[in-house]
Amino acid sequence: MGHLFWILLSAMVVNNFTLTLFLGLCPFLGVSGRIATALRMGLANIFVLVVTSFSAWFLNRFVLVHAPYLRLISFIVVIASLVQVVEMAVKKLSPALFRALGIYLPLITTNCAILGLAIFQTNRGYGLLEGLFFALGAGLGLTLALTLMASIREDVERADVPKLLRTQALVLFIAGSLSLAFMGFAGLGSAS
Repeated sequence: MGHLFWILLSAMVVNNFTLTLFLGLCPFLGVSGRIATALRMGLANIFVLVVTSFSAWFLNRFVLVHAPYLRLISFIVVIASLVQVVEMAVKKLSPALFRALGIYLPLITTNCAILGLAIFQTNRGYGLLEGLFFALGAGLGLTLALTLMASIREDVERADVPKLLRTQALVLFIAGSLSLAFMGFAGLGSAS
């Protein structure tokens, strides 16, 4: 059970998909204006990541055993289908959230963090349980990155920052600072 905890912690903090591997930057920069919206986008990503992990395991274990060259296209089809289901559910259950997320919800389909998860999981040879912990950690890490960025951006809006500096450049500077902070975890767990 201990190695599952380390897989989760590693995907969440040490190898955070967004802040250390630079995957999933589109929603990170686009939806991180408000904490509530960032949390909901994070939850949608967690759901898609976990179901993608299960689907990747299933495809690798039972369907693509003799056709590994079809993995990438299979992953893309599964991810696109999952995102359509999530999009329809959010539109039905929370129209306000659907409008708040705007174009970024269907962009989960092209979110490289989702595809990266399926590829990393396959390349690392994770079984079902390991893959699910990896997906949960990656999703929690993406949610953490989104909410950290959103909280900083909300504070900047309330702060006395000159209007000239309230541009996308400031957002990129904040993102870079967060990334540097998370890269400090890179040696966590290694033997000295």
